[in-house]
Amino acid sequence: MIFKLTDDQEAVRTMVQNFAEKELAPYVDEWEEKEIFPKEAFKKIAELGLFGLTCPEEYGGTNMGSLTSAIIYEELGKVYRAMSYLSISNLVCFLIYKNGNEDQRRKWVVPLAKGELFGGFALTEPNAGSDAAAVQTSAMKRGDDYVINGSKIFISAGGEADVYTVVAKTDKTKGAAGASILVVEKETPGFSFGKTEKKMGMCSYPTRELIFDDCVVSKDHLLGDEGKGFRMIMEALDGGRINIGAISVGLAHAALTKALNYSKERVQFGKAISEFQGIQFMLADMATEIEAARLLVYKAAYMKDQGLKVTKEAAMAKKFATDMAMRVTTDAVQILGGYGYMKDYTVERYMREAKVGQIVEGTNQIQRVVIARELLR
Repeated sequence: MIFKLTDDQEAVRTMVQNFAEKELAPYVDEWEEKEIFPKEAFKKIAELGLFGLTCPEEYGGTNMGSLTSAIIYEELGKVYRAMSYLSISNLVCFLIYKNGNEDQRRKWVVPLAKGELFGGFALTEPNAGSDAAAVQTSAMKRGDDYVINGSKIFISAGGEADVYTVVAKTDKTKGAAGASILVVEKETPGFSFGKTEKKMGMCSYPTRELIFDDCVVSKDHLLGDEGKGFRMIMEALDGGRINIGAISVGLAHAALTKALNYSKERVQFGKAISEFQGIQFMLADMATEIEAARLLVYKAAYMKDQGLKVTKEAAMAKKFATDMAMRVTTDAVQILGGYGYMKDYTVERYMREAKVGQIVEGTNQIQRVVIARELLR
């Protein structure tokens, strides 16, 4: 097995590193503190060709593939986890590309891949989180239209995104087999935005409620066939889970770097705390777990690029990397001691940001269910 990345992949890594240091890092604290959605920063990211990472060039994408995408998300995660919104918009772009017809690709995929439109993924409901098949939002056929009624919660970039892929039941008698996906544009009559959640981290982009009250879209907004939505979601989430794992690796790497540098500077009992074996062991464990998580993420991404089934590997990568990030960021706070708990030092933000990774794209308890199910097939 070859572990060396290609020259092109290393060049992409360097490009994203330089961009993040110049265009993101100086502004992160302000975005977070003032809850500013960094739309201009995302537009600059779009200029780098990062909004259509897994879509072909003929539809405005860059078709970099899953492994190069993982490298990109890892680098963004080192600076600010909220840049993970890029993964959501890419997921929406790929979902429409993979399951849409030619007209839908031209209408939505092209501007999404160019970053001219931002995408939102609308699945979660008050009673449908881990149990994705339990969605109650309905989309009933009326002539050549669908009438959507219901609500979604915890939708990333709700109100900021322009195009939403909405999971709704077109047949409530069939459970998961009755779920379909419709594309709903922001200004559609009957579609509005409700409560904006107050979160413990990633405050720069809104997590918001979506409300559908007799929202009418034409049949041309249906992705694929009726009743195929759940399969589409599961396939798309494989890629999303790899991305979340990659972001978590980057976040943990940033926390380790802060802890490592601090341990060399902080003097107690007459010497740097990095000379104490207890601190050394913590740093060693942190570094080892980061490397293990990175390899799991890269393997899953590589397999996806080869067209192999990655449901188990994506779940493993997501579960391990996000659990690892929670441990590493917690240890980073511990190493910095009282300073680690203060907002003047970034490790407390890393710790708050790490937590959400264990929840989104399927909780880590659900990832264990997925892994076990795949093992037992």
